[in-house]
Amino acid sequence: MCTAATYKTKDFYFGRTLDYEISYGDQVVVTPRNYVFDLRQGGRLKSHYAMIGMACVMQDYPLYYDAVNEKGLGIAGLNFVGNAHYKKPVEGKDNITQFELIPWILGKCATVKEARRLLARMNLIDTPFLENLPVAQLHWIIADKEECITLESVEEGLKIYENPVGVLTNNPPFQYQMFNLNNYMHLAVENRENTFSKDLDLNQYSRGMGGLGLPGDLSSQSRFVRVAFVKMNSLSGNSEEESVSQFFHILGSVDQQRGCCKLGEDKYEITLYTSCCNADKGIYYYNTYDNHQISAVDMHKTNLDGENLSTFALVKGEQIYMQN
Repeated sequence: MCTAATYKTKDFYFGRTLDYEISYGDQVVVTPRNYVFDLRQGGRLKSHYAMIGMACVMQDYPLYYDAVNEKGLGIAGLNFVGNAHYKKPVEGKDNITQFELIPWILGKCATVKEARRLLARMNLIDTPFLENLPVAQLHWIIADKEECITLESVEEGLKIYENPVGVLTNNPPFQYQMFNLNNYMHLAVENRENTFSKDLDLNQYSRGMGGLGLPGDLSSQSRFVRVAFVKMNSLSGNSEEESVSQFFHILGSVDQQRGCCKLGEDKYEITLYTSCCNADKGIYYYNTYDNHQISAVDMHKTNLDGENLSTFALVKGEQIYMQN
């Protein structure tokens, strides 16, 4: 399970948590403008926008979980098991595999508006990356500094939803997640007056009681509500340090700790990493479950006109600053 969010101060920020029980060797990966993507249905994506994000690299191919391109457009794919449905190739359409979607959109589009036009002629197909590698069942959040959408490929076809909260988790489908927010319209950042009964002398005994009812469990529906509430009410300064720090606090509200979500014998879901990319500057920040220190990779300090991937192994192991 995972959670993605957007945040805007002076710059635009885009990031996510990746919650899972194992890592597949995740790395921060910069794909330069002249790296060649050989598409499974023919054709090649040769000259394109550069991008940076978290990926598993297989056979020198970046399987991106999330990424942002040099124009400030970001995409993250999140689990959508049981609802995701991909098609067979169709003549007259751009037949794109699930794992090609992120580089296809980021390589060709500078804005969400341009992505909409590309999606209108796209057919998302069920071809796996490798025969023994199952096709990931995902849906996607796509955003720039002006707008945000959610993309879902379901049995009825491709669905594109306006995403006014700039948040995505997992099941249920996005329109149900948005409708569910109606159940929490009473939440507030300030304490509330007694509306239970004018005949009862009920008192506010603690700060933060305006948030009573905000769900605290780890389910995807509860995480959607919690991050939407935190993100929509977040305040920070405009500096890079304040903005990045606040973004990590937003996603920290749904951090998953080892031991709380058991999946099987000795298997527990944890937040493997949390990312925050300054989409305007192309700087990808992250921390990991075992290292709370924020690390960063600047895509513009690599050769963006090159042909080869630049990969950066994650910094793991807790980094503790000793003050004496």
